[in-house]
Amino acid sequence: MSTALALITEDIHNAKTGFIAALLNKRINFDREAGFAIQALSKNDYILGVASRNRQSVVDAITNIAAIGISLNPAKKQAYLVPRKNEICLDISYIGLMDIAIESRSIKWGQCKIVRANDNFELNKLDELPTHQYKPFAENDERGDIVGVYVVVKTCDGDYLTHDMSIDKVFEIRSRSESFKKGSGPWVTDEEEMIKKTCVKQGYKYWPKTDQLDNAIHYLNTDGGEGIHFESQSNKTEGDIDITPLISAAKATTTDAEALKFWKENNGQLIKYPSAHKQLKNIIALHRASLQELEKKTIDTPIQNNSDFIAAMDQAGAE
Repeated sequence: MSTALALITEDIHNAKTGFIAALLNKRINFDREAGFAIQALSKNDYILGVASRNRQSVVDAITNIAAIGISLNPAKKQAYLVPRKNEICLDISYIGLMDIAIESRSIKWGQCKIVRANDNFELNKLDELPTHQYKPFAENDERGDIVGVYVVVKTCDGDYLTHDMSIDKVFEIRSRSESFKKGSGPWVTDEEEMIKKTCVKQGYKYWPKTDQLDNAIHYLNTDGGEGIHFESQSNKTEGDIDITPLISAAKATTTDAEALKFWKENNGQLIKYPSAHKQLKNIIALHRASLQELEKKTIDTPIQNNSDFIAAMDQAGAE
């Protein structure tokens, strides 16, 4: 094992307490996820290099696995560790988003399909499944160019919801991706998967709401750095408050004390904007959990869980 991998492996294992504190889905096991993460990093020298230059981003990505309720298990194809803007980020696939929707009982089941020029695709009544006839084993040349995509789900009340997009609409959103503009990233390497993810990310807005699914989509549009947004191209909340600089500054703090101080000094300006206030509070709470993990070798202070952090930050905000 290389020195870089050994250091990152130690960082990952030291993140266990923070992982457990943030854990949303109790079926997710830290030791298994740590193993999947180490395996993924060890297989790619470039990703390992990015990770070694920003080890905190690896810890944050591991914590986000717990906070979002997703797995790095390659067999499930739900999520991956990817390099983005000199950091290691947790990337959630369209399959992962669908699994989260089912897990959180937003929907009972769902599927997302690409539509090609020679397919027969028709929308039916609003509460009925669409008609999609095609040869599943035919080569893409026989089925024709991609003309669109759709996602259909069945809600827990038994209703069918279908959201369709033309390929032109998908590519309009693709054009906002910074990595695509540079000729790299998942839009280049996994175009069909990203076409499906774009449709799912738009379609979910019409599904029954759950916090877990909302958090996953929000993560992709902010910390995930995809640059794919349904209603805007910036990280804004009600009142057109752009809190991206605050999020970046909060995550740049390097000690728990600095993170708490940052919260005390900045949370007041967001009191009038509840969603932005809650968003920043949760991000700092998770960041503090990972920072305390890195400090625990030298600071003999018990690690708090995420709810303890939020309660302490509420008290700090009132001071």
